[in-house]
Amino acid sequence: MRKICAIADFLSEDNKKKMAETARSCGFDIEFFENSEEASGRVSDCEVIYSGGDASIIGEMPDLKWCHTAYAGIGRYAESGIFDSGEVILTNSSGAYGRTISEHIVMVTLMLMRQMYEYNKIISARCWVQDLPVRSIEDSSIAVIGTGDIGSSAAKKYRALGAKRVIGFSRSGRSADGFDEVYGIGEFDRLFSDPDFSETVDVLLLCIPGTDESRGLLSRERMAMLSDRTFIINVGRGIVIDQDALLEALREGRIAGAALDVVYPEPLPEDHPLWDAPNCIITPHISGDMGLQYTVDVTVDHFCGDLERYSRGEALQHRADVKRGY
Repeated sequence: MRKICAIADFLSEDNKKKMAETARSCGFDIEFFENSEEASGRVSDCEVIYSGGDASIIGEMPDLKWCHTAYAGIGRYAESGIFDSGEVILTNSSGAYGRTISEHIVMVTLMLMRQMYEYNKIISARCWVQDLPVRSIEDSSIAVIGTGDIGSSAAKKYRALGAKRVIGFSRSGRSADGFDEVYGIGEFDRLFSDPDFSETVDVLLLCIPGTDESRGLLSRERMAMLSDRTFIINVGRGIVIDQDALLEALREGRIAGAALDVVYPEPLPEDHPLWDAPNCIITPHISGDMGLQYTVDVTVDHFCGDLERYSRGEALQHRADVKRGY
């Protein structure tokens, strides 16, 4: 019988049951492993993999025809070179993370606006200070680079909390749910070079994948266009921001603060100066982790739907573009 391996330590028993039933109905046998170490040496005859971790195991699978990653980012898979020719299909779970990451975005936005960075220091010193000025999402202006599932979900939540204006930037510049206006990324410089625009932006949110095209997109020059009232939030990839320029801007007070769920390198070294940057909230790439069962369920739904299509010889709905990097 044709074989599938699922390598992930976050699948519930219900997830495994659904995957096993779908596999059986499609003429496959599926075996579950907690991690690549457990799977090593036991997956060489697998045609399909549901991968929730280390991508190195795919090098042990000469008969591999299709890999589905439980994550939205495909960098670790694209780097393998296995998918370059298109003979081995790569699908991802883009669309599964909007709910969990957008809630993280709202959380850190409120933490920044309500001075939780400073209040945490005050509390740690066992002091009782109550007079720090705070800001509100209501009537704020938000700019979002990346208008896909995550950016759109965040935009809708900002609007629900009363944001006055939410604009987006994307490769295409096409309209997207939740945004008042969407511009092509090429319009960023034109808009932000105008102080009448840049000085009204309360939050600049980045939620784009890390690709050769997006590397350094928020450059030193573009960061200099921002106002000292603007908070930067990054939930995409660390390489999208010139991190040295960000550190300088934080130290010099040229931006209001930052919340970084992604940095480079990861993990951030213990002695990295970013740890001590003023008004900078760092989280260890957890905005889209598998702690929310809903996220896992959606990745499994994506896999099972495409497994049915795969068994019928149809095009897969969640196919990733290796050249573009997402």
